[in-house]
Amino acid sequence: MAESRLRPEDLEFFEREIESFLPARVFDAHTHLWASDFSPWKVDGAPEDVGFDVYRELMQDLHPDRHQAGALFIPAVQADEAGEFGQANDWVARASERAPEYRHLFFVKPGDDPEWVREEARRSGACGLKCYHTMATTQPTWEADIPAYLPEELVRVAHEESLVITLHMVKQRALADPSNQHWIRTYCEKYPEMRMILAHSARGFQPSHNMEGIETIADLDNVYYDTSVNCEPIAHQTIIRYCGHDRLMYGTDCPVSHMRGRSLSAADSFLWLYEDTPVWDEKHLKNNPVLVGLEHLRSIKWACWSEKLTDTQVEDIFWNNAARLFGVD
Repeated sequence: MAESRLRPEDLEFFEREIESFLPARVFDAHTHLWASDFSPWKVDGAPEDVGFDVYRELMQDLHPDRHQAGALFIPAVQADEAGEFGQANDWVARASERAPEYRHLFFVKPGDDPEWVREEARRSGACGLKCYHTMATTQPTWEADIPAYLPEELVRVAHEESLVITLHMVKQRALADPSNQHWIRTYCEKYPEMRMILAHSARGFQPSHNMEGIETIADLDNVYYDTSVNCEPIAHQTIIRYCGHDRLMYGTDCPVSHMRGRSLSAADSFLWLYEDTPVWDEKHLKNNPVLVGLEHLRSIKWACWSEKLTDTQVEDIFWNNAARLFGVD
């Protein structure tokens, strides 16, 4: 582990909680790359521009001495002055060319011409599309229906081109919301050659939303899930139990993985505790927050333990499921 970015509590946490659990091969099915020219994102102790080489170095903070056997690179979603994402899309396309085990997504907006998206995805070699709610005209965008940021015509292109779509659904109650249930089912049934990946374990940062909603889509065989920075074990556990462990894929969501703190369910929602959130001194206790990515790994460990997964099934979540979906040899 790169001690320049890590603290003693990170090293101790990994040794105690993660070392014996983490498999030898890791595919990161949800991670971002960026450059200072088009994104303000950063990781403390790392260069401003995070491309292929820096990304691989950052992963040693979370997966030391493991074979980083591939990743799905997602463009940063900070629009340039023209409101386009050409630089971000090209950045991840160039990175994924560096090794055959790497893939990338093409970022799309609701107003994009479908045929232009088709041509650009082919040109760049993208294996799928990425949408995001901030592109919707709905206000606030956190309450947007899925078609407001993922129009049906783009789903049709994904179906015709056999692409994946990574979807970070929104709305207060996530998968428990009837609108989200309706549109996921409608798109997946109508366009079966499109594979939909529901990010953050179906955005189950409040796991009760997964427990309430997962059965409504569990039978859809073209729906997958990435775990990215969801620190609630039951969010992953509901997917394993109702959909099967072979639909779940590990993802770091770098750079969020390199912040300190964790997501935490509360009431009928969730919140994020960050290093500067004033909660780390409680009575006689002193907590030192570790990297979100390490908390996230522990949540997957607990989910796998609770569902009594075998070592081989754990390896599926960290490598085989993504390798099959993305055609990695």
